[in-house]
Amino acid sequence: MSARTKARKRALDILFAADVRGDAIPVALAAEAKRAVSEPARQASWLYAREIVDGVIDHQDEIDEQITTHSRDWKLERMPTVDRAVLRIATWEILYNDEVPTAVAIDEAVELAKELSTDDSPAFVHGVLARIAKSN
Repeated sequence: MSARTKARKRALDILFAADVRGDAIPVALAAEAKRAVSEPARQASWLYAREIVDGVIDHQDEIDEQITTHSRDWKLERMPTVDRAVLRIATWEILYNDEVPTAVAIDEAVELAKELSTDDSPAFVHGVLARIAKSN
């Protein structure tokens, strides 16, 4: 598993935890930063995970608007929590990270959905992200 794949999973854990606990994302990020200090072996994945989460924080309104616009009748709050986090990560990568090809962002998001969410989630995530990518 690549360092970026691990970082996406770590970012997903942070976003998911914040959402489930009702914490602000920066609070969850700060807690993870404390843990990261004691885990030098995971430093490579931590740096990109932090970049993702910071990007989601910085652009959350725009990201959520894109997801809501392209999710076809699904309100953000009705989506499974995992799907919401996966979509936020991938939407940030598609819109704001030129280093990650769109196809890679979508593929990585679909794989996370396959691994961690419902049976319907991979197709849903792929559809939403494909529409976001096409419109931008």
